[in-house]
Amino acid sequence: MGNFFRSLLGLPGPHPVLIDNRNLFEAFDQGRPLAHYSFVVCDTELTGLNRRRDEIISIGAVRIEGLQILPGETFHRYIRPRNIDPNQATLIHRITPEQLRGVPPVEEVLPGFVRFCGDALIVGHFVDIDMHFLNRAARRVLGGTLSNPSIDTMRLARAYKEARCRDYYGHCDQSMSYNLDELSNEFHLPRFKPHDALEDALQTAYLFLFLVKKFRHGGIRTLRELYRAGRTLGLVG
Repeated sequence: MGNFFRSLLGLPGPHPVLIDNRNLFEAFDQGRPLAHYSFVVCDTELTGLNRRRDEIISIGAVRIEGLQILPGETFHRYIRPRNIDPNQATLIHRITPEQLRGVPPVEEVLPGFVRFCGDALIVGHFVDIDMHFLNRAARRVLGGTLSNPSIDTMRLARAYKEARCRDYYGHCDQSMSYNLDELSNEFHLPRFKPHDALEDALQTAYLFLFLVKKFRHGGIRTLRELYRAGRTLGLVG
């Protein structure tokens, strides 16, 4: 909903943190070398995957500067949802209703996450899901959506693996897995505990840096080229 229509309905305008967020990307340039960007690798834990009904119950994120993970620059918060199926939350995320009972709602957590992201690009594994739930919450509590561009490590992994298969075999096996855990095992990356937002963010950060290194060896240097590689296969040497 645009600001004009929000004002007609008597709704407040965008939250100040969201206005600052938008200003950071007014003149965003995709042409710089990858090492010149900040990245925030994030993961969300959810009550489920229903895009209308389910909610975020945890956000985890880690910052990358100069293509290096900054161990001290992390964000990890539990969130009390408005509605929750306690059996599902306990089973999938090992998060119990007791853990969520005393934690803040998304209204108190989301502004801090937006500030943590700052001018960084948001990286995630199947990042569309994370961005859908983050932006749905942002529309409700902040009056708009995040302006941070995003990068999907699953899409990059697919581009890398399919290009490599083409080089070696001339064709690709379409049944290849792009599961985060299986990719991390295949590429011999450090392993972290699954179904924990911060641990999954760290796992994704190592995968992202691995893939960026491979793409850079193939001559991809800028963010624009990396985006193109995620959309087009056969660009990795």
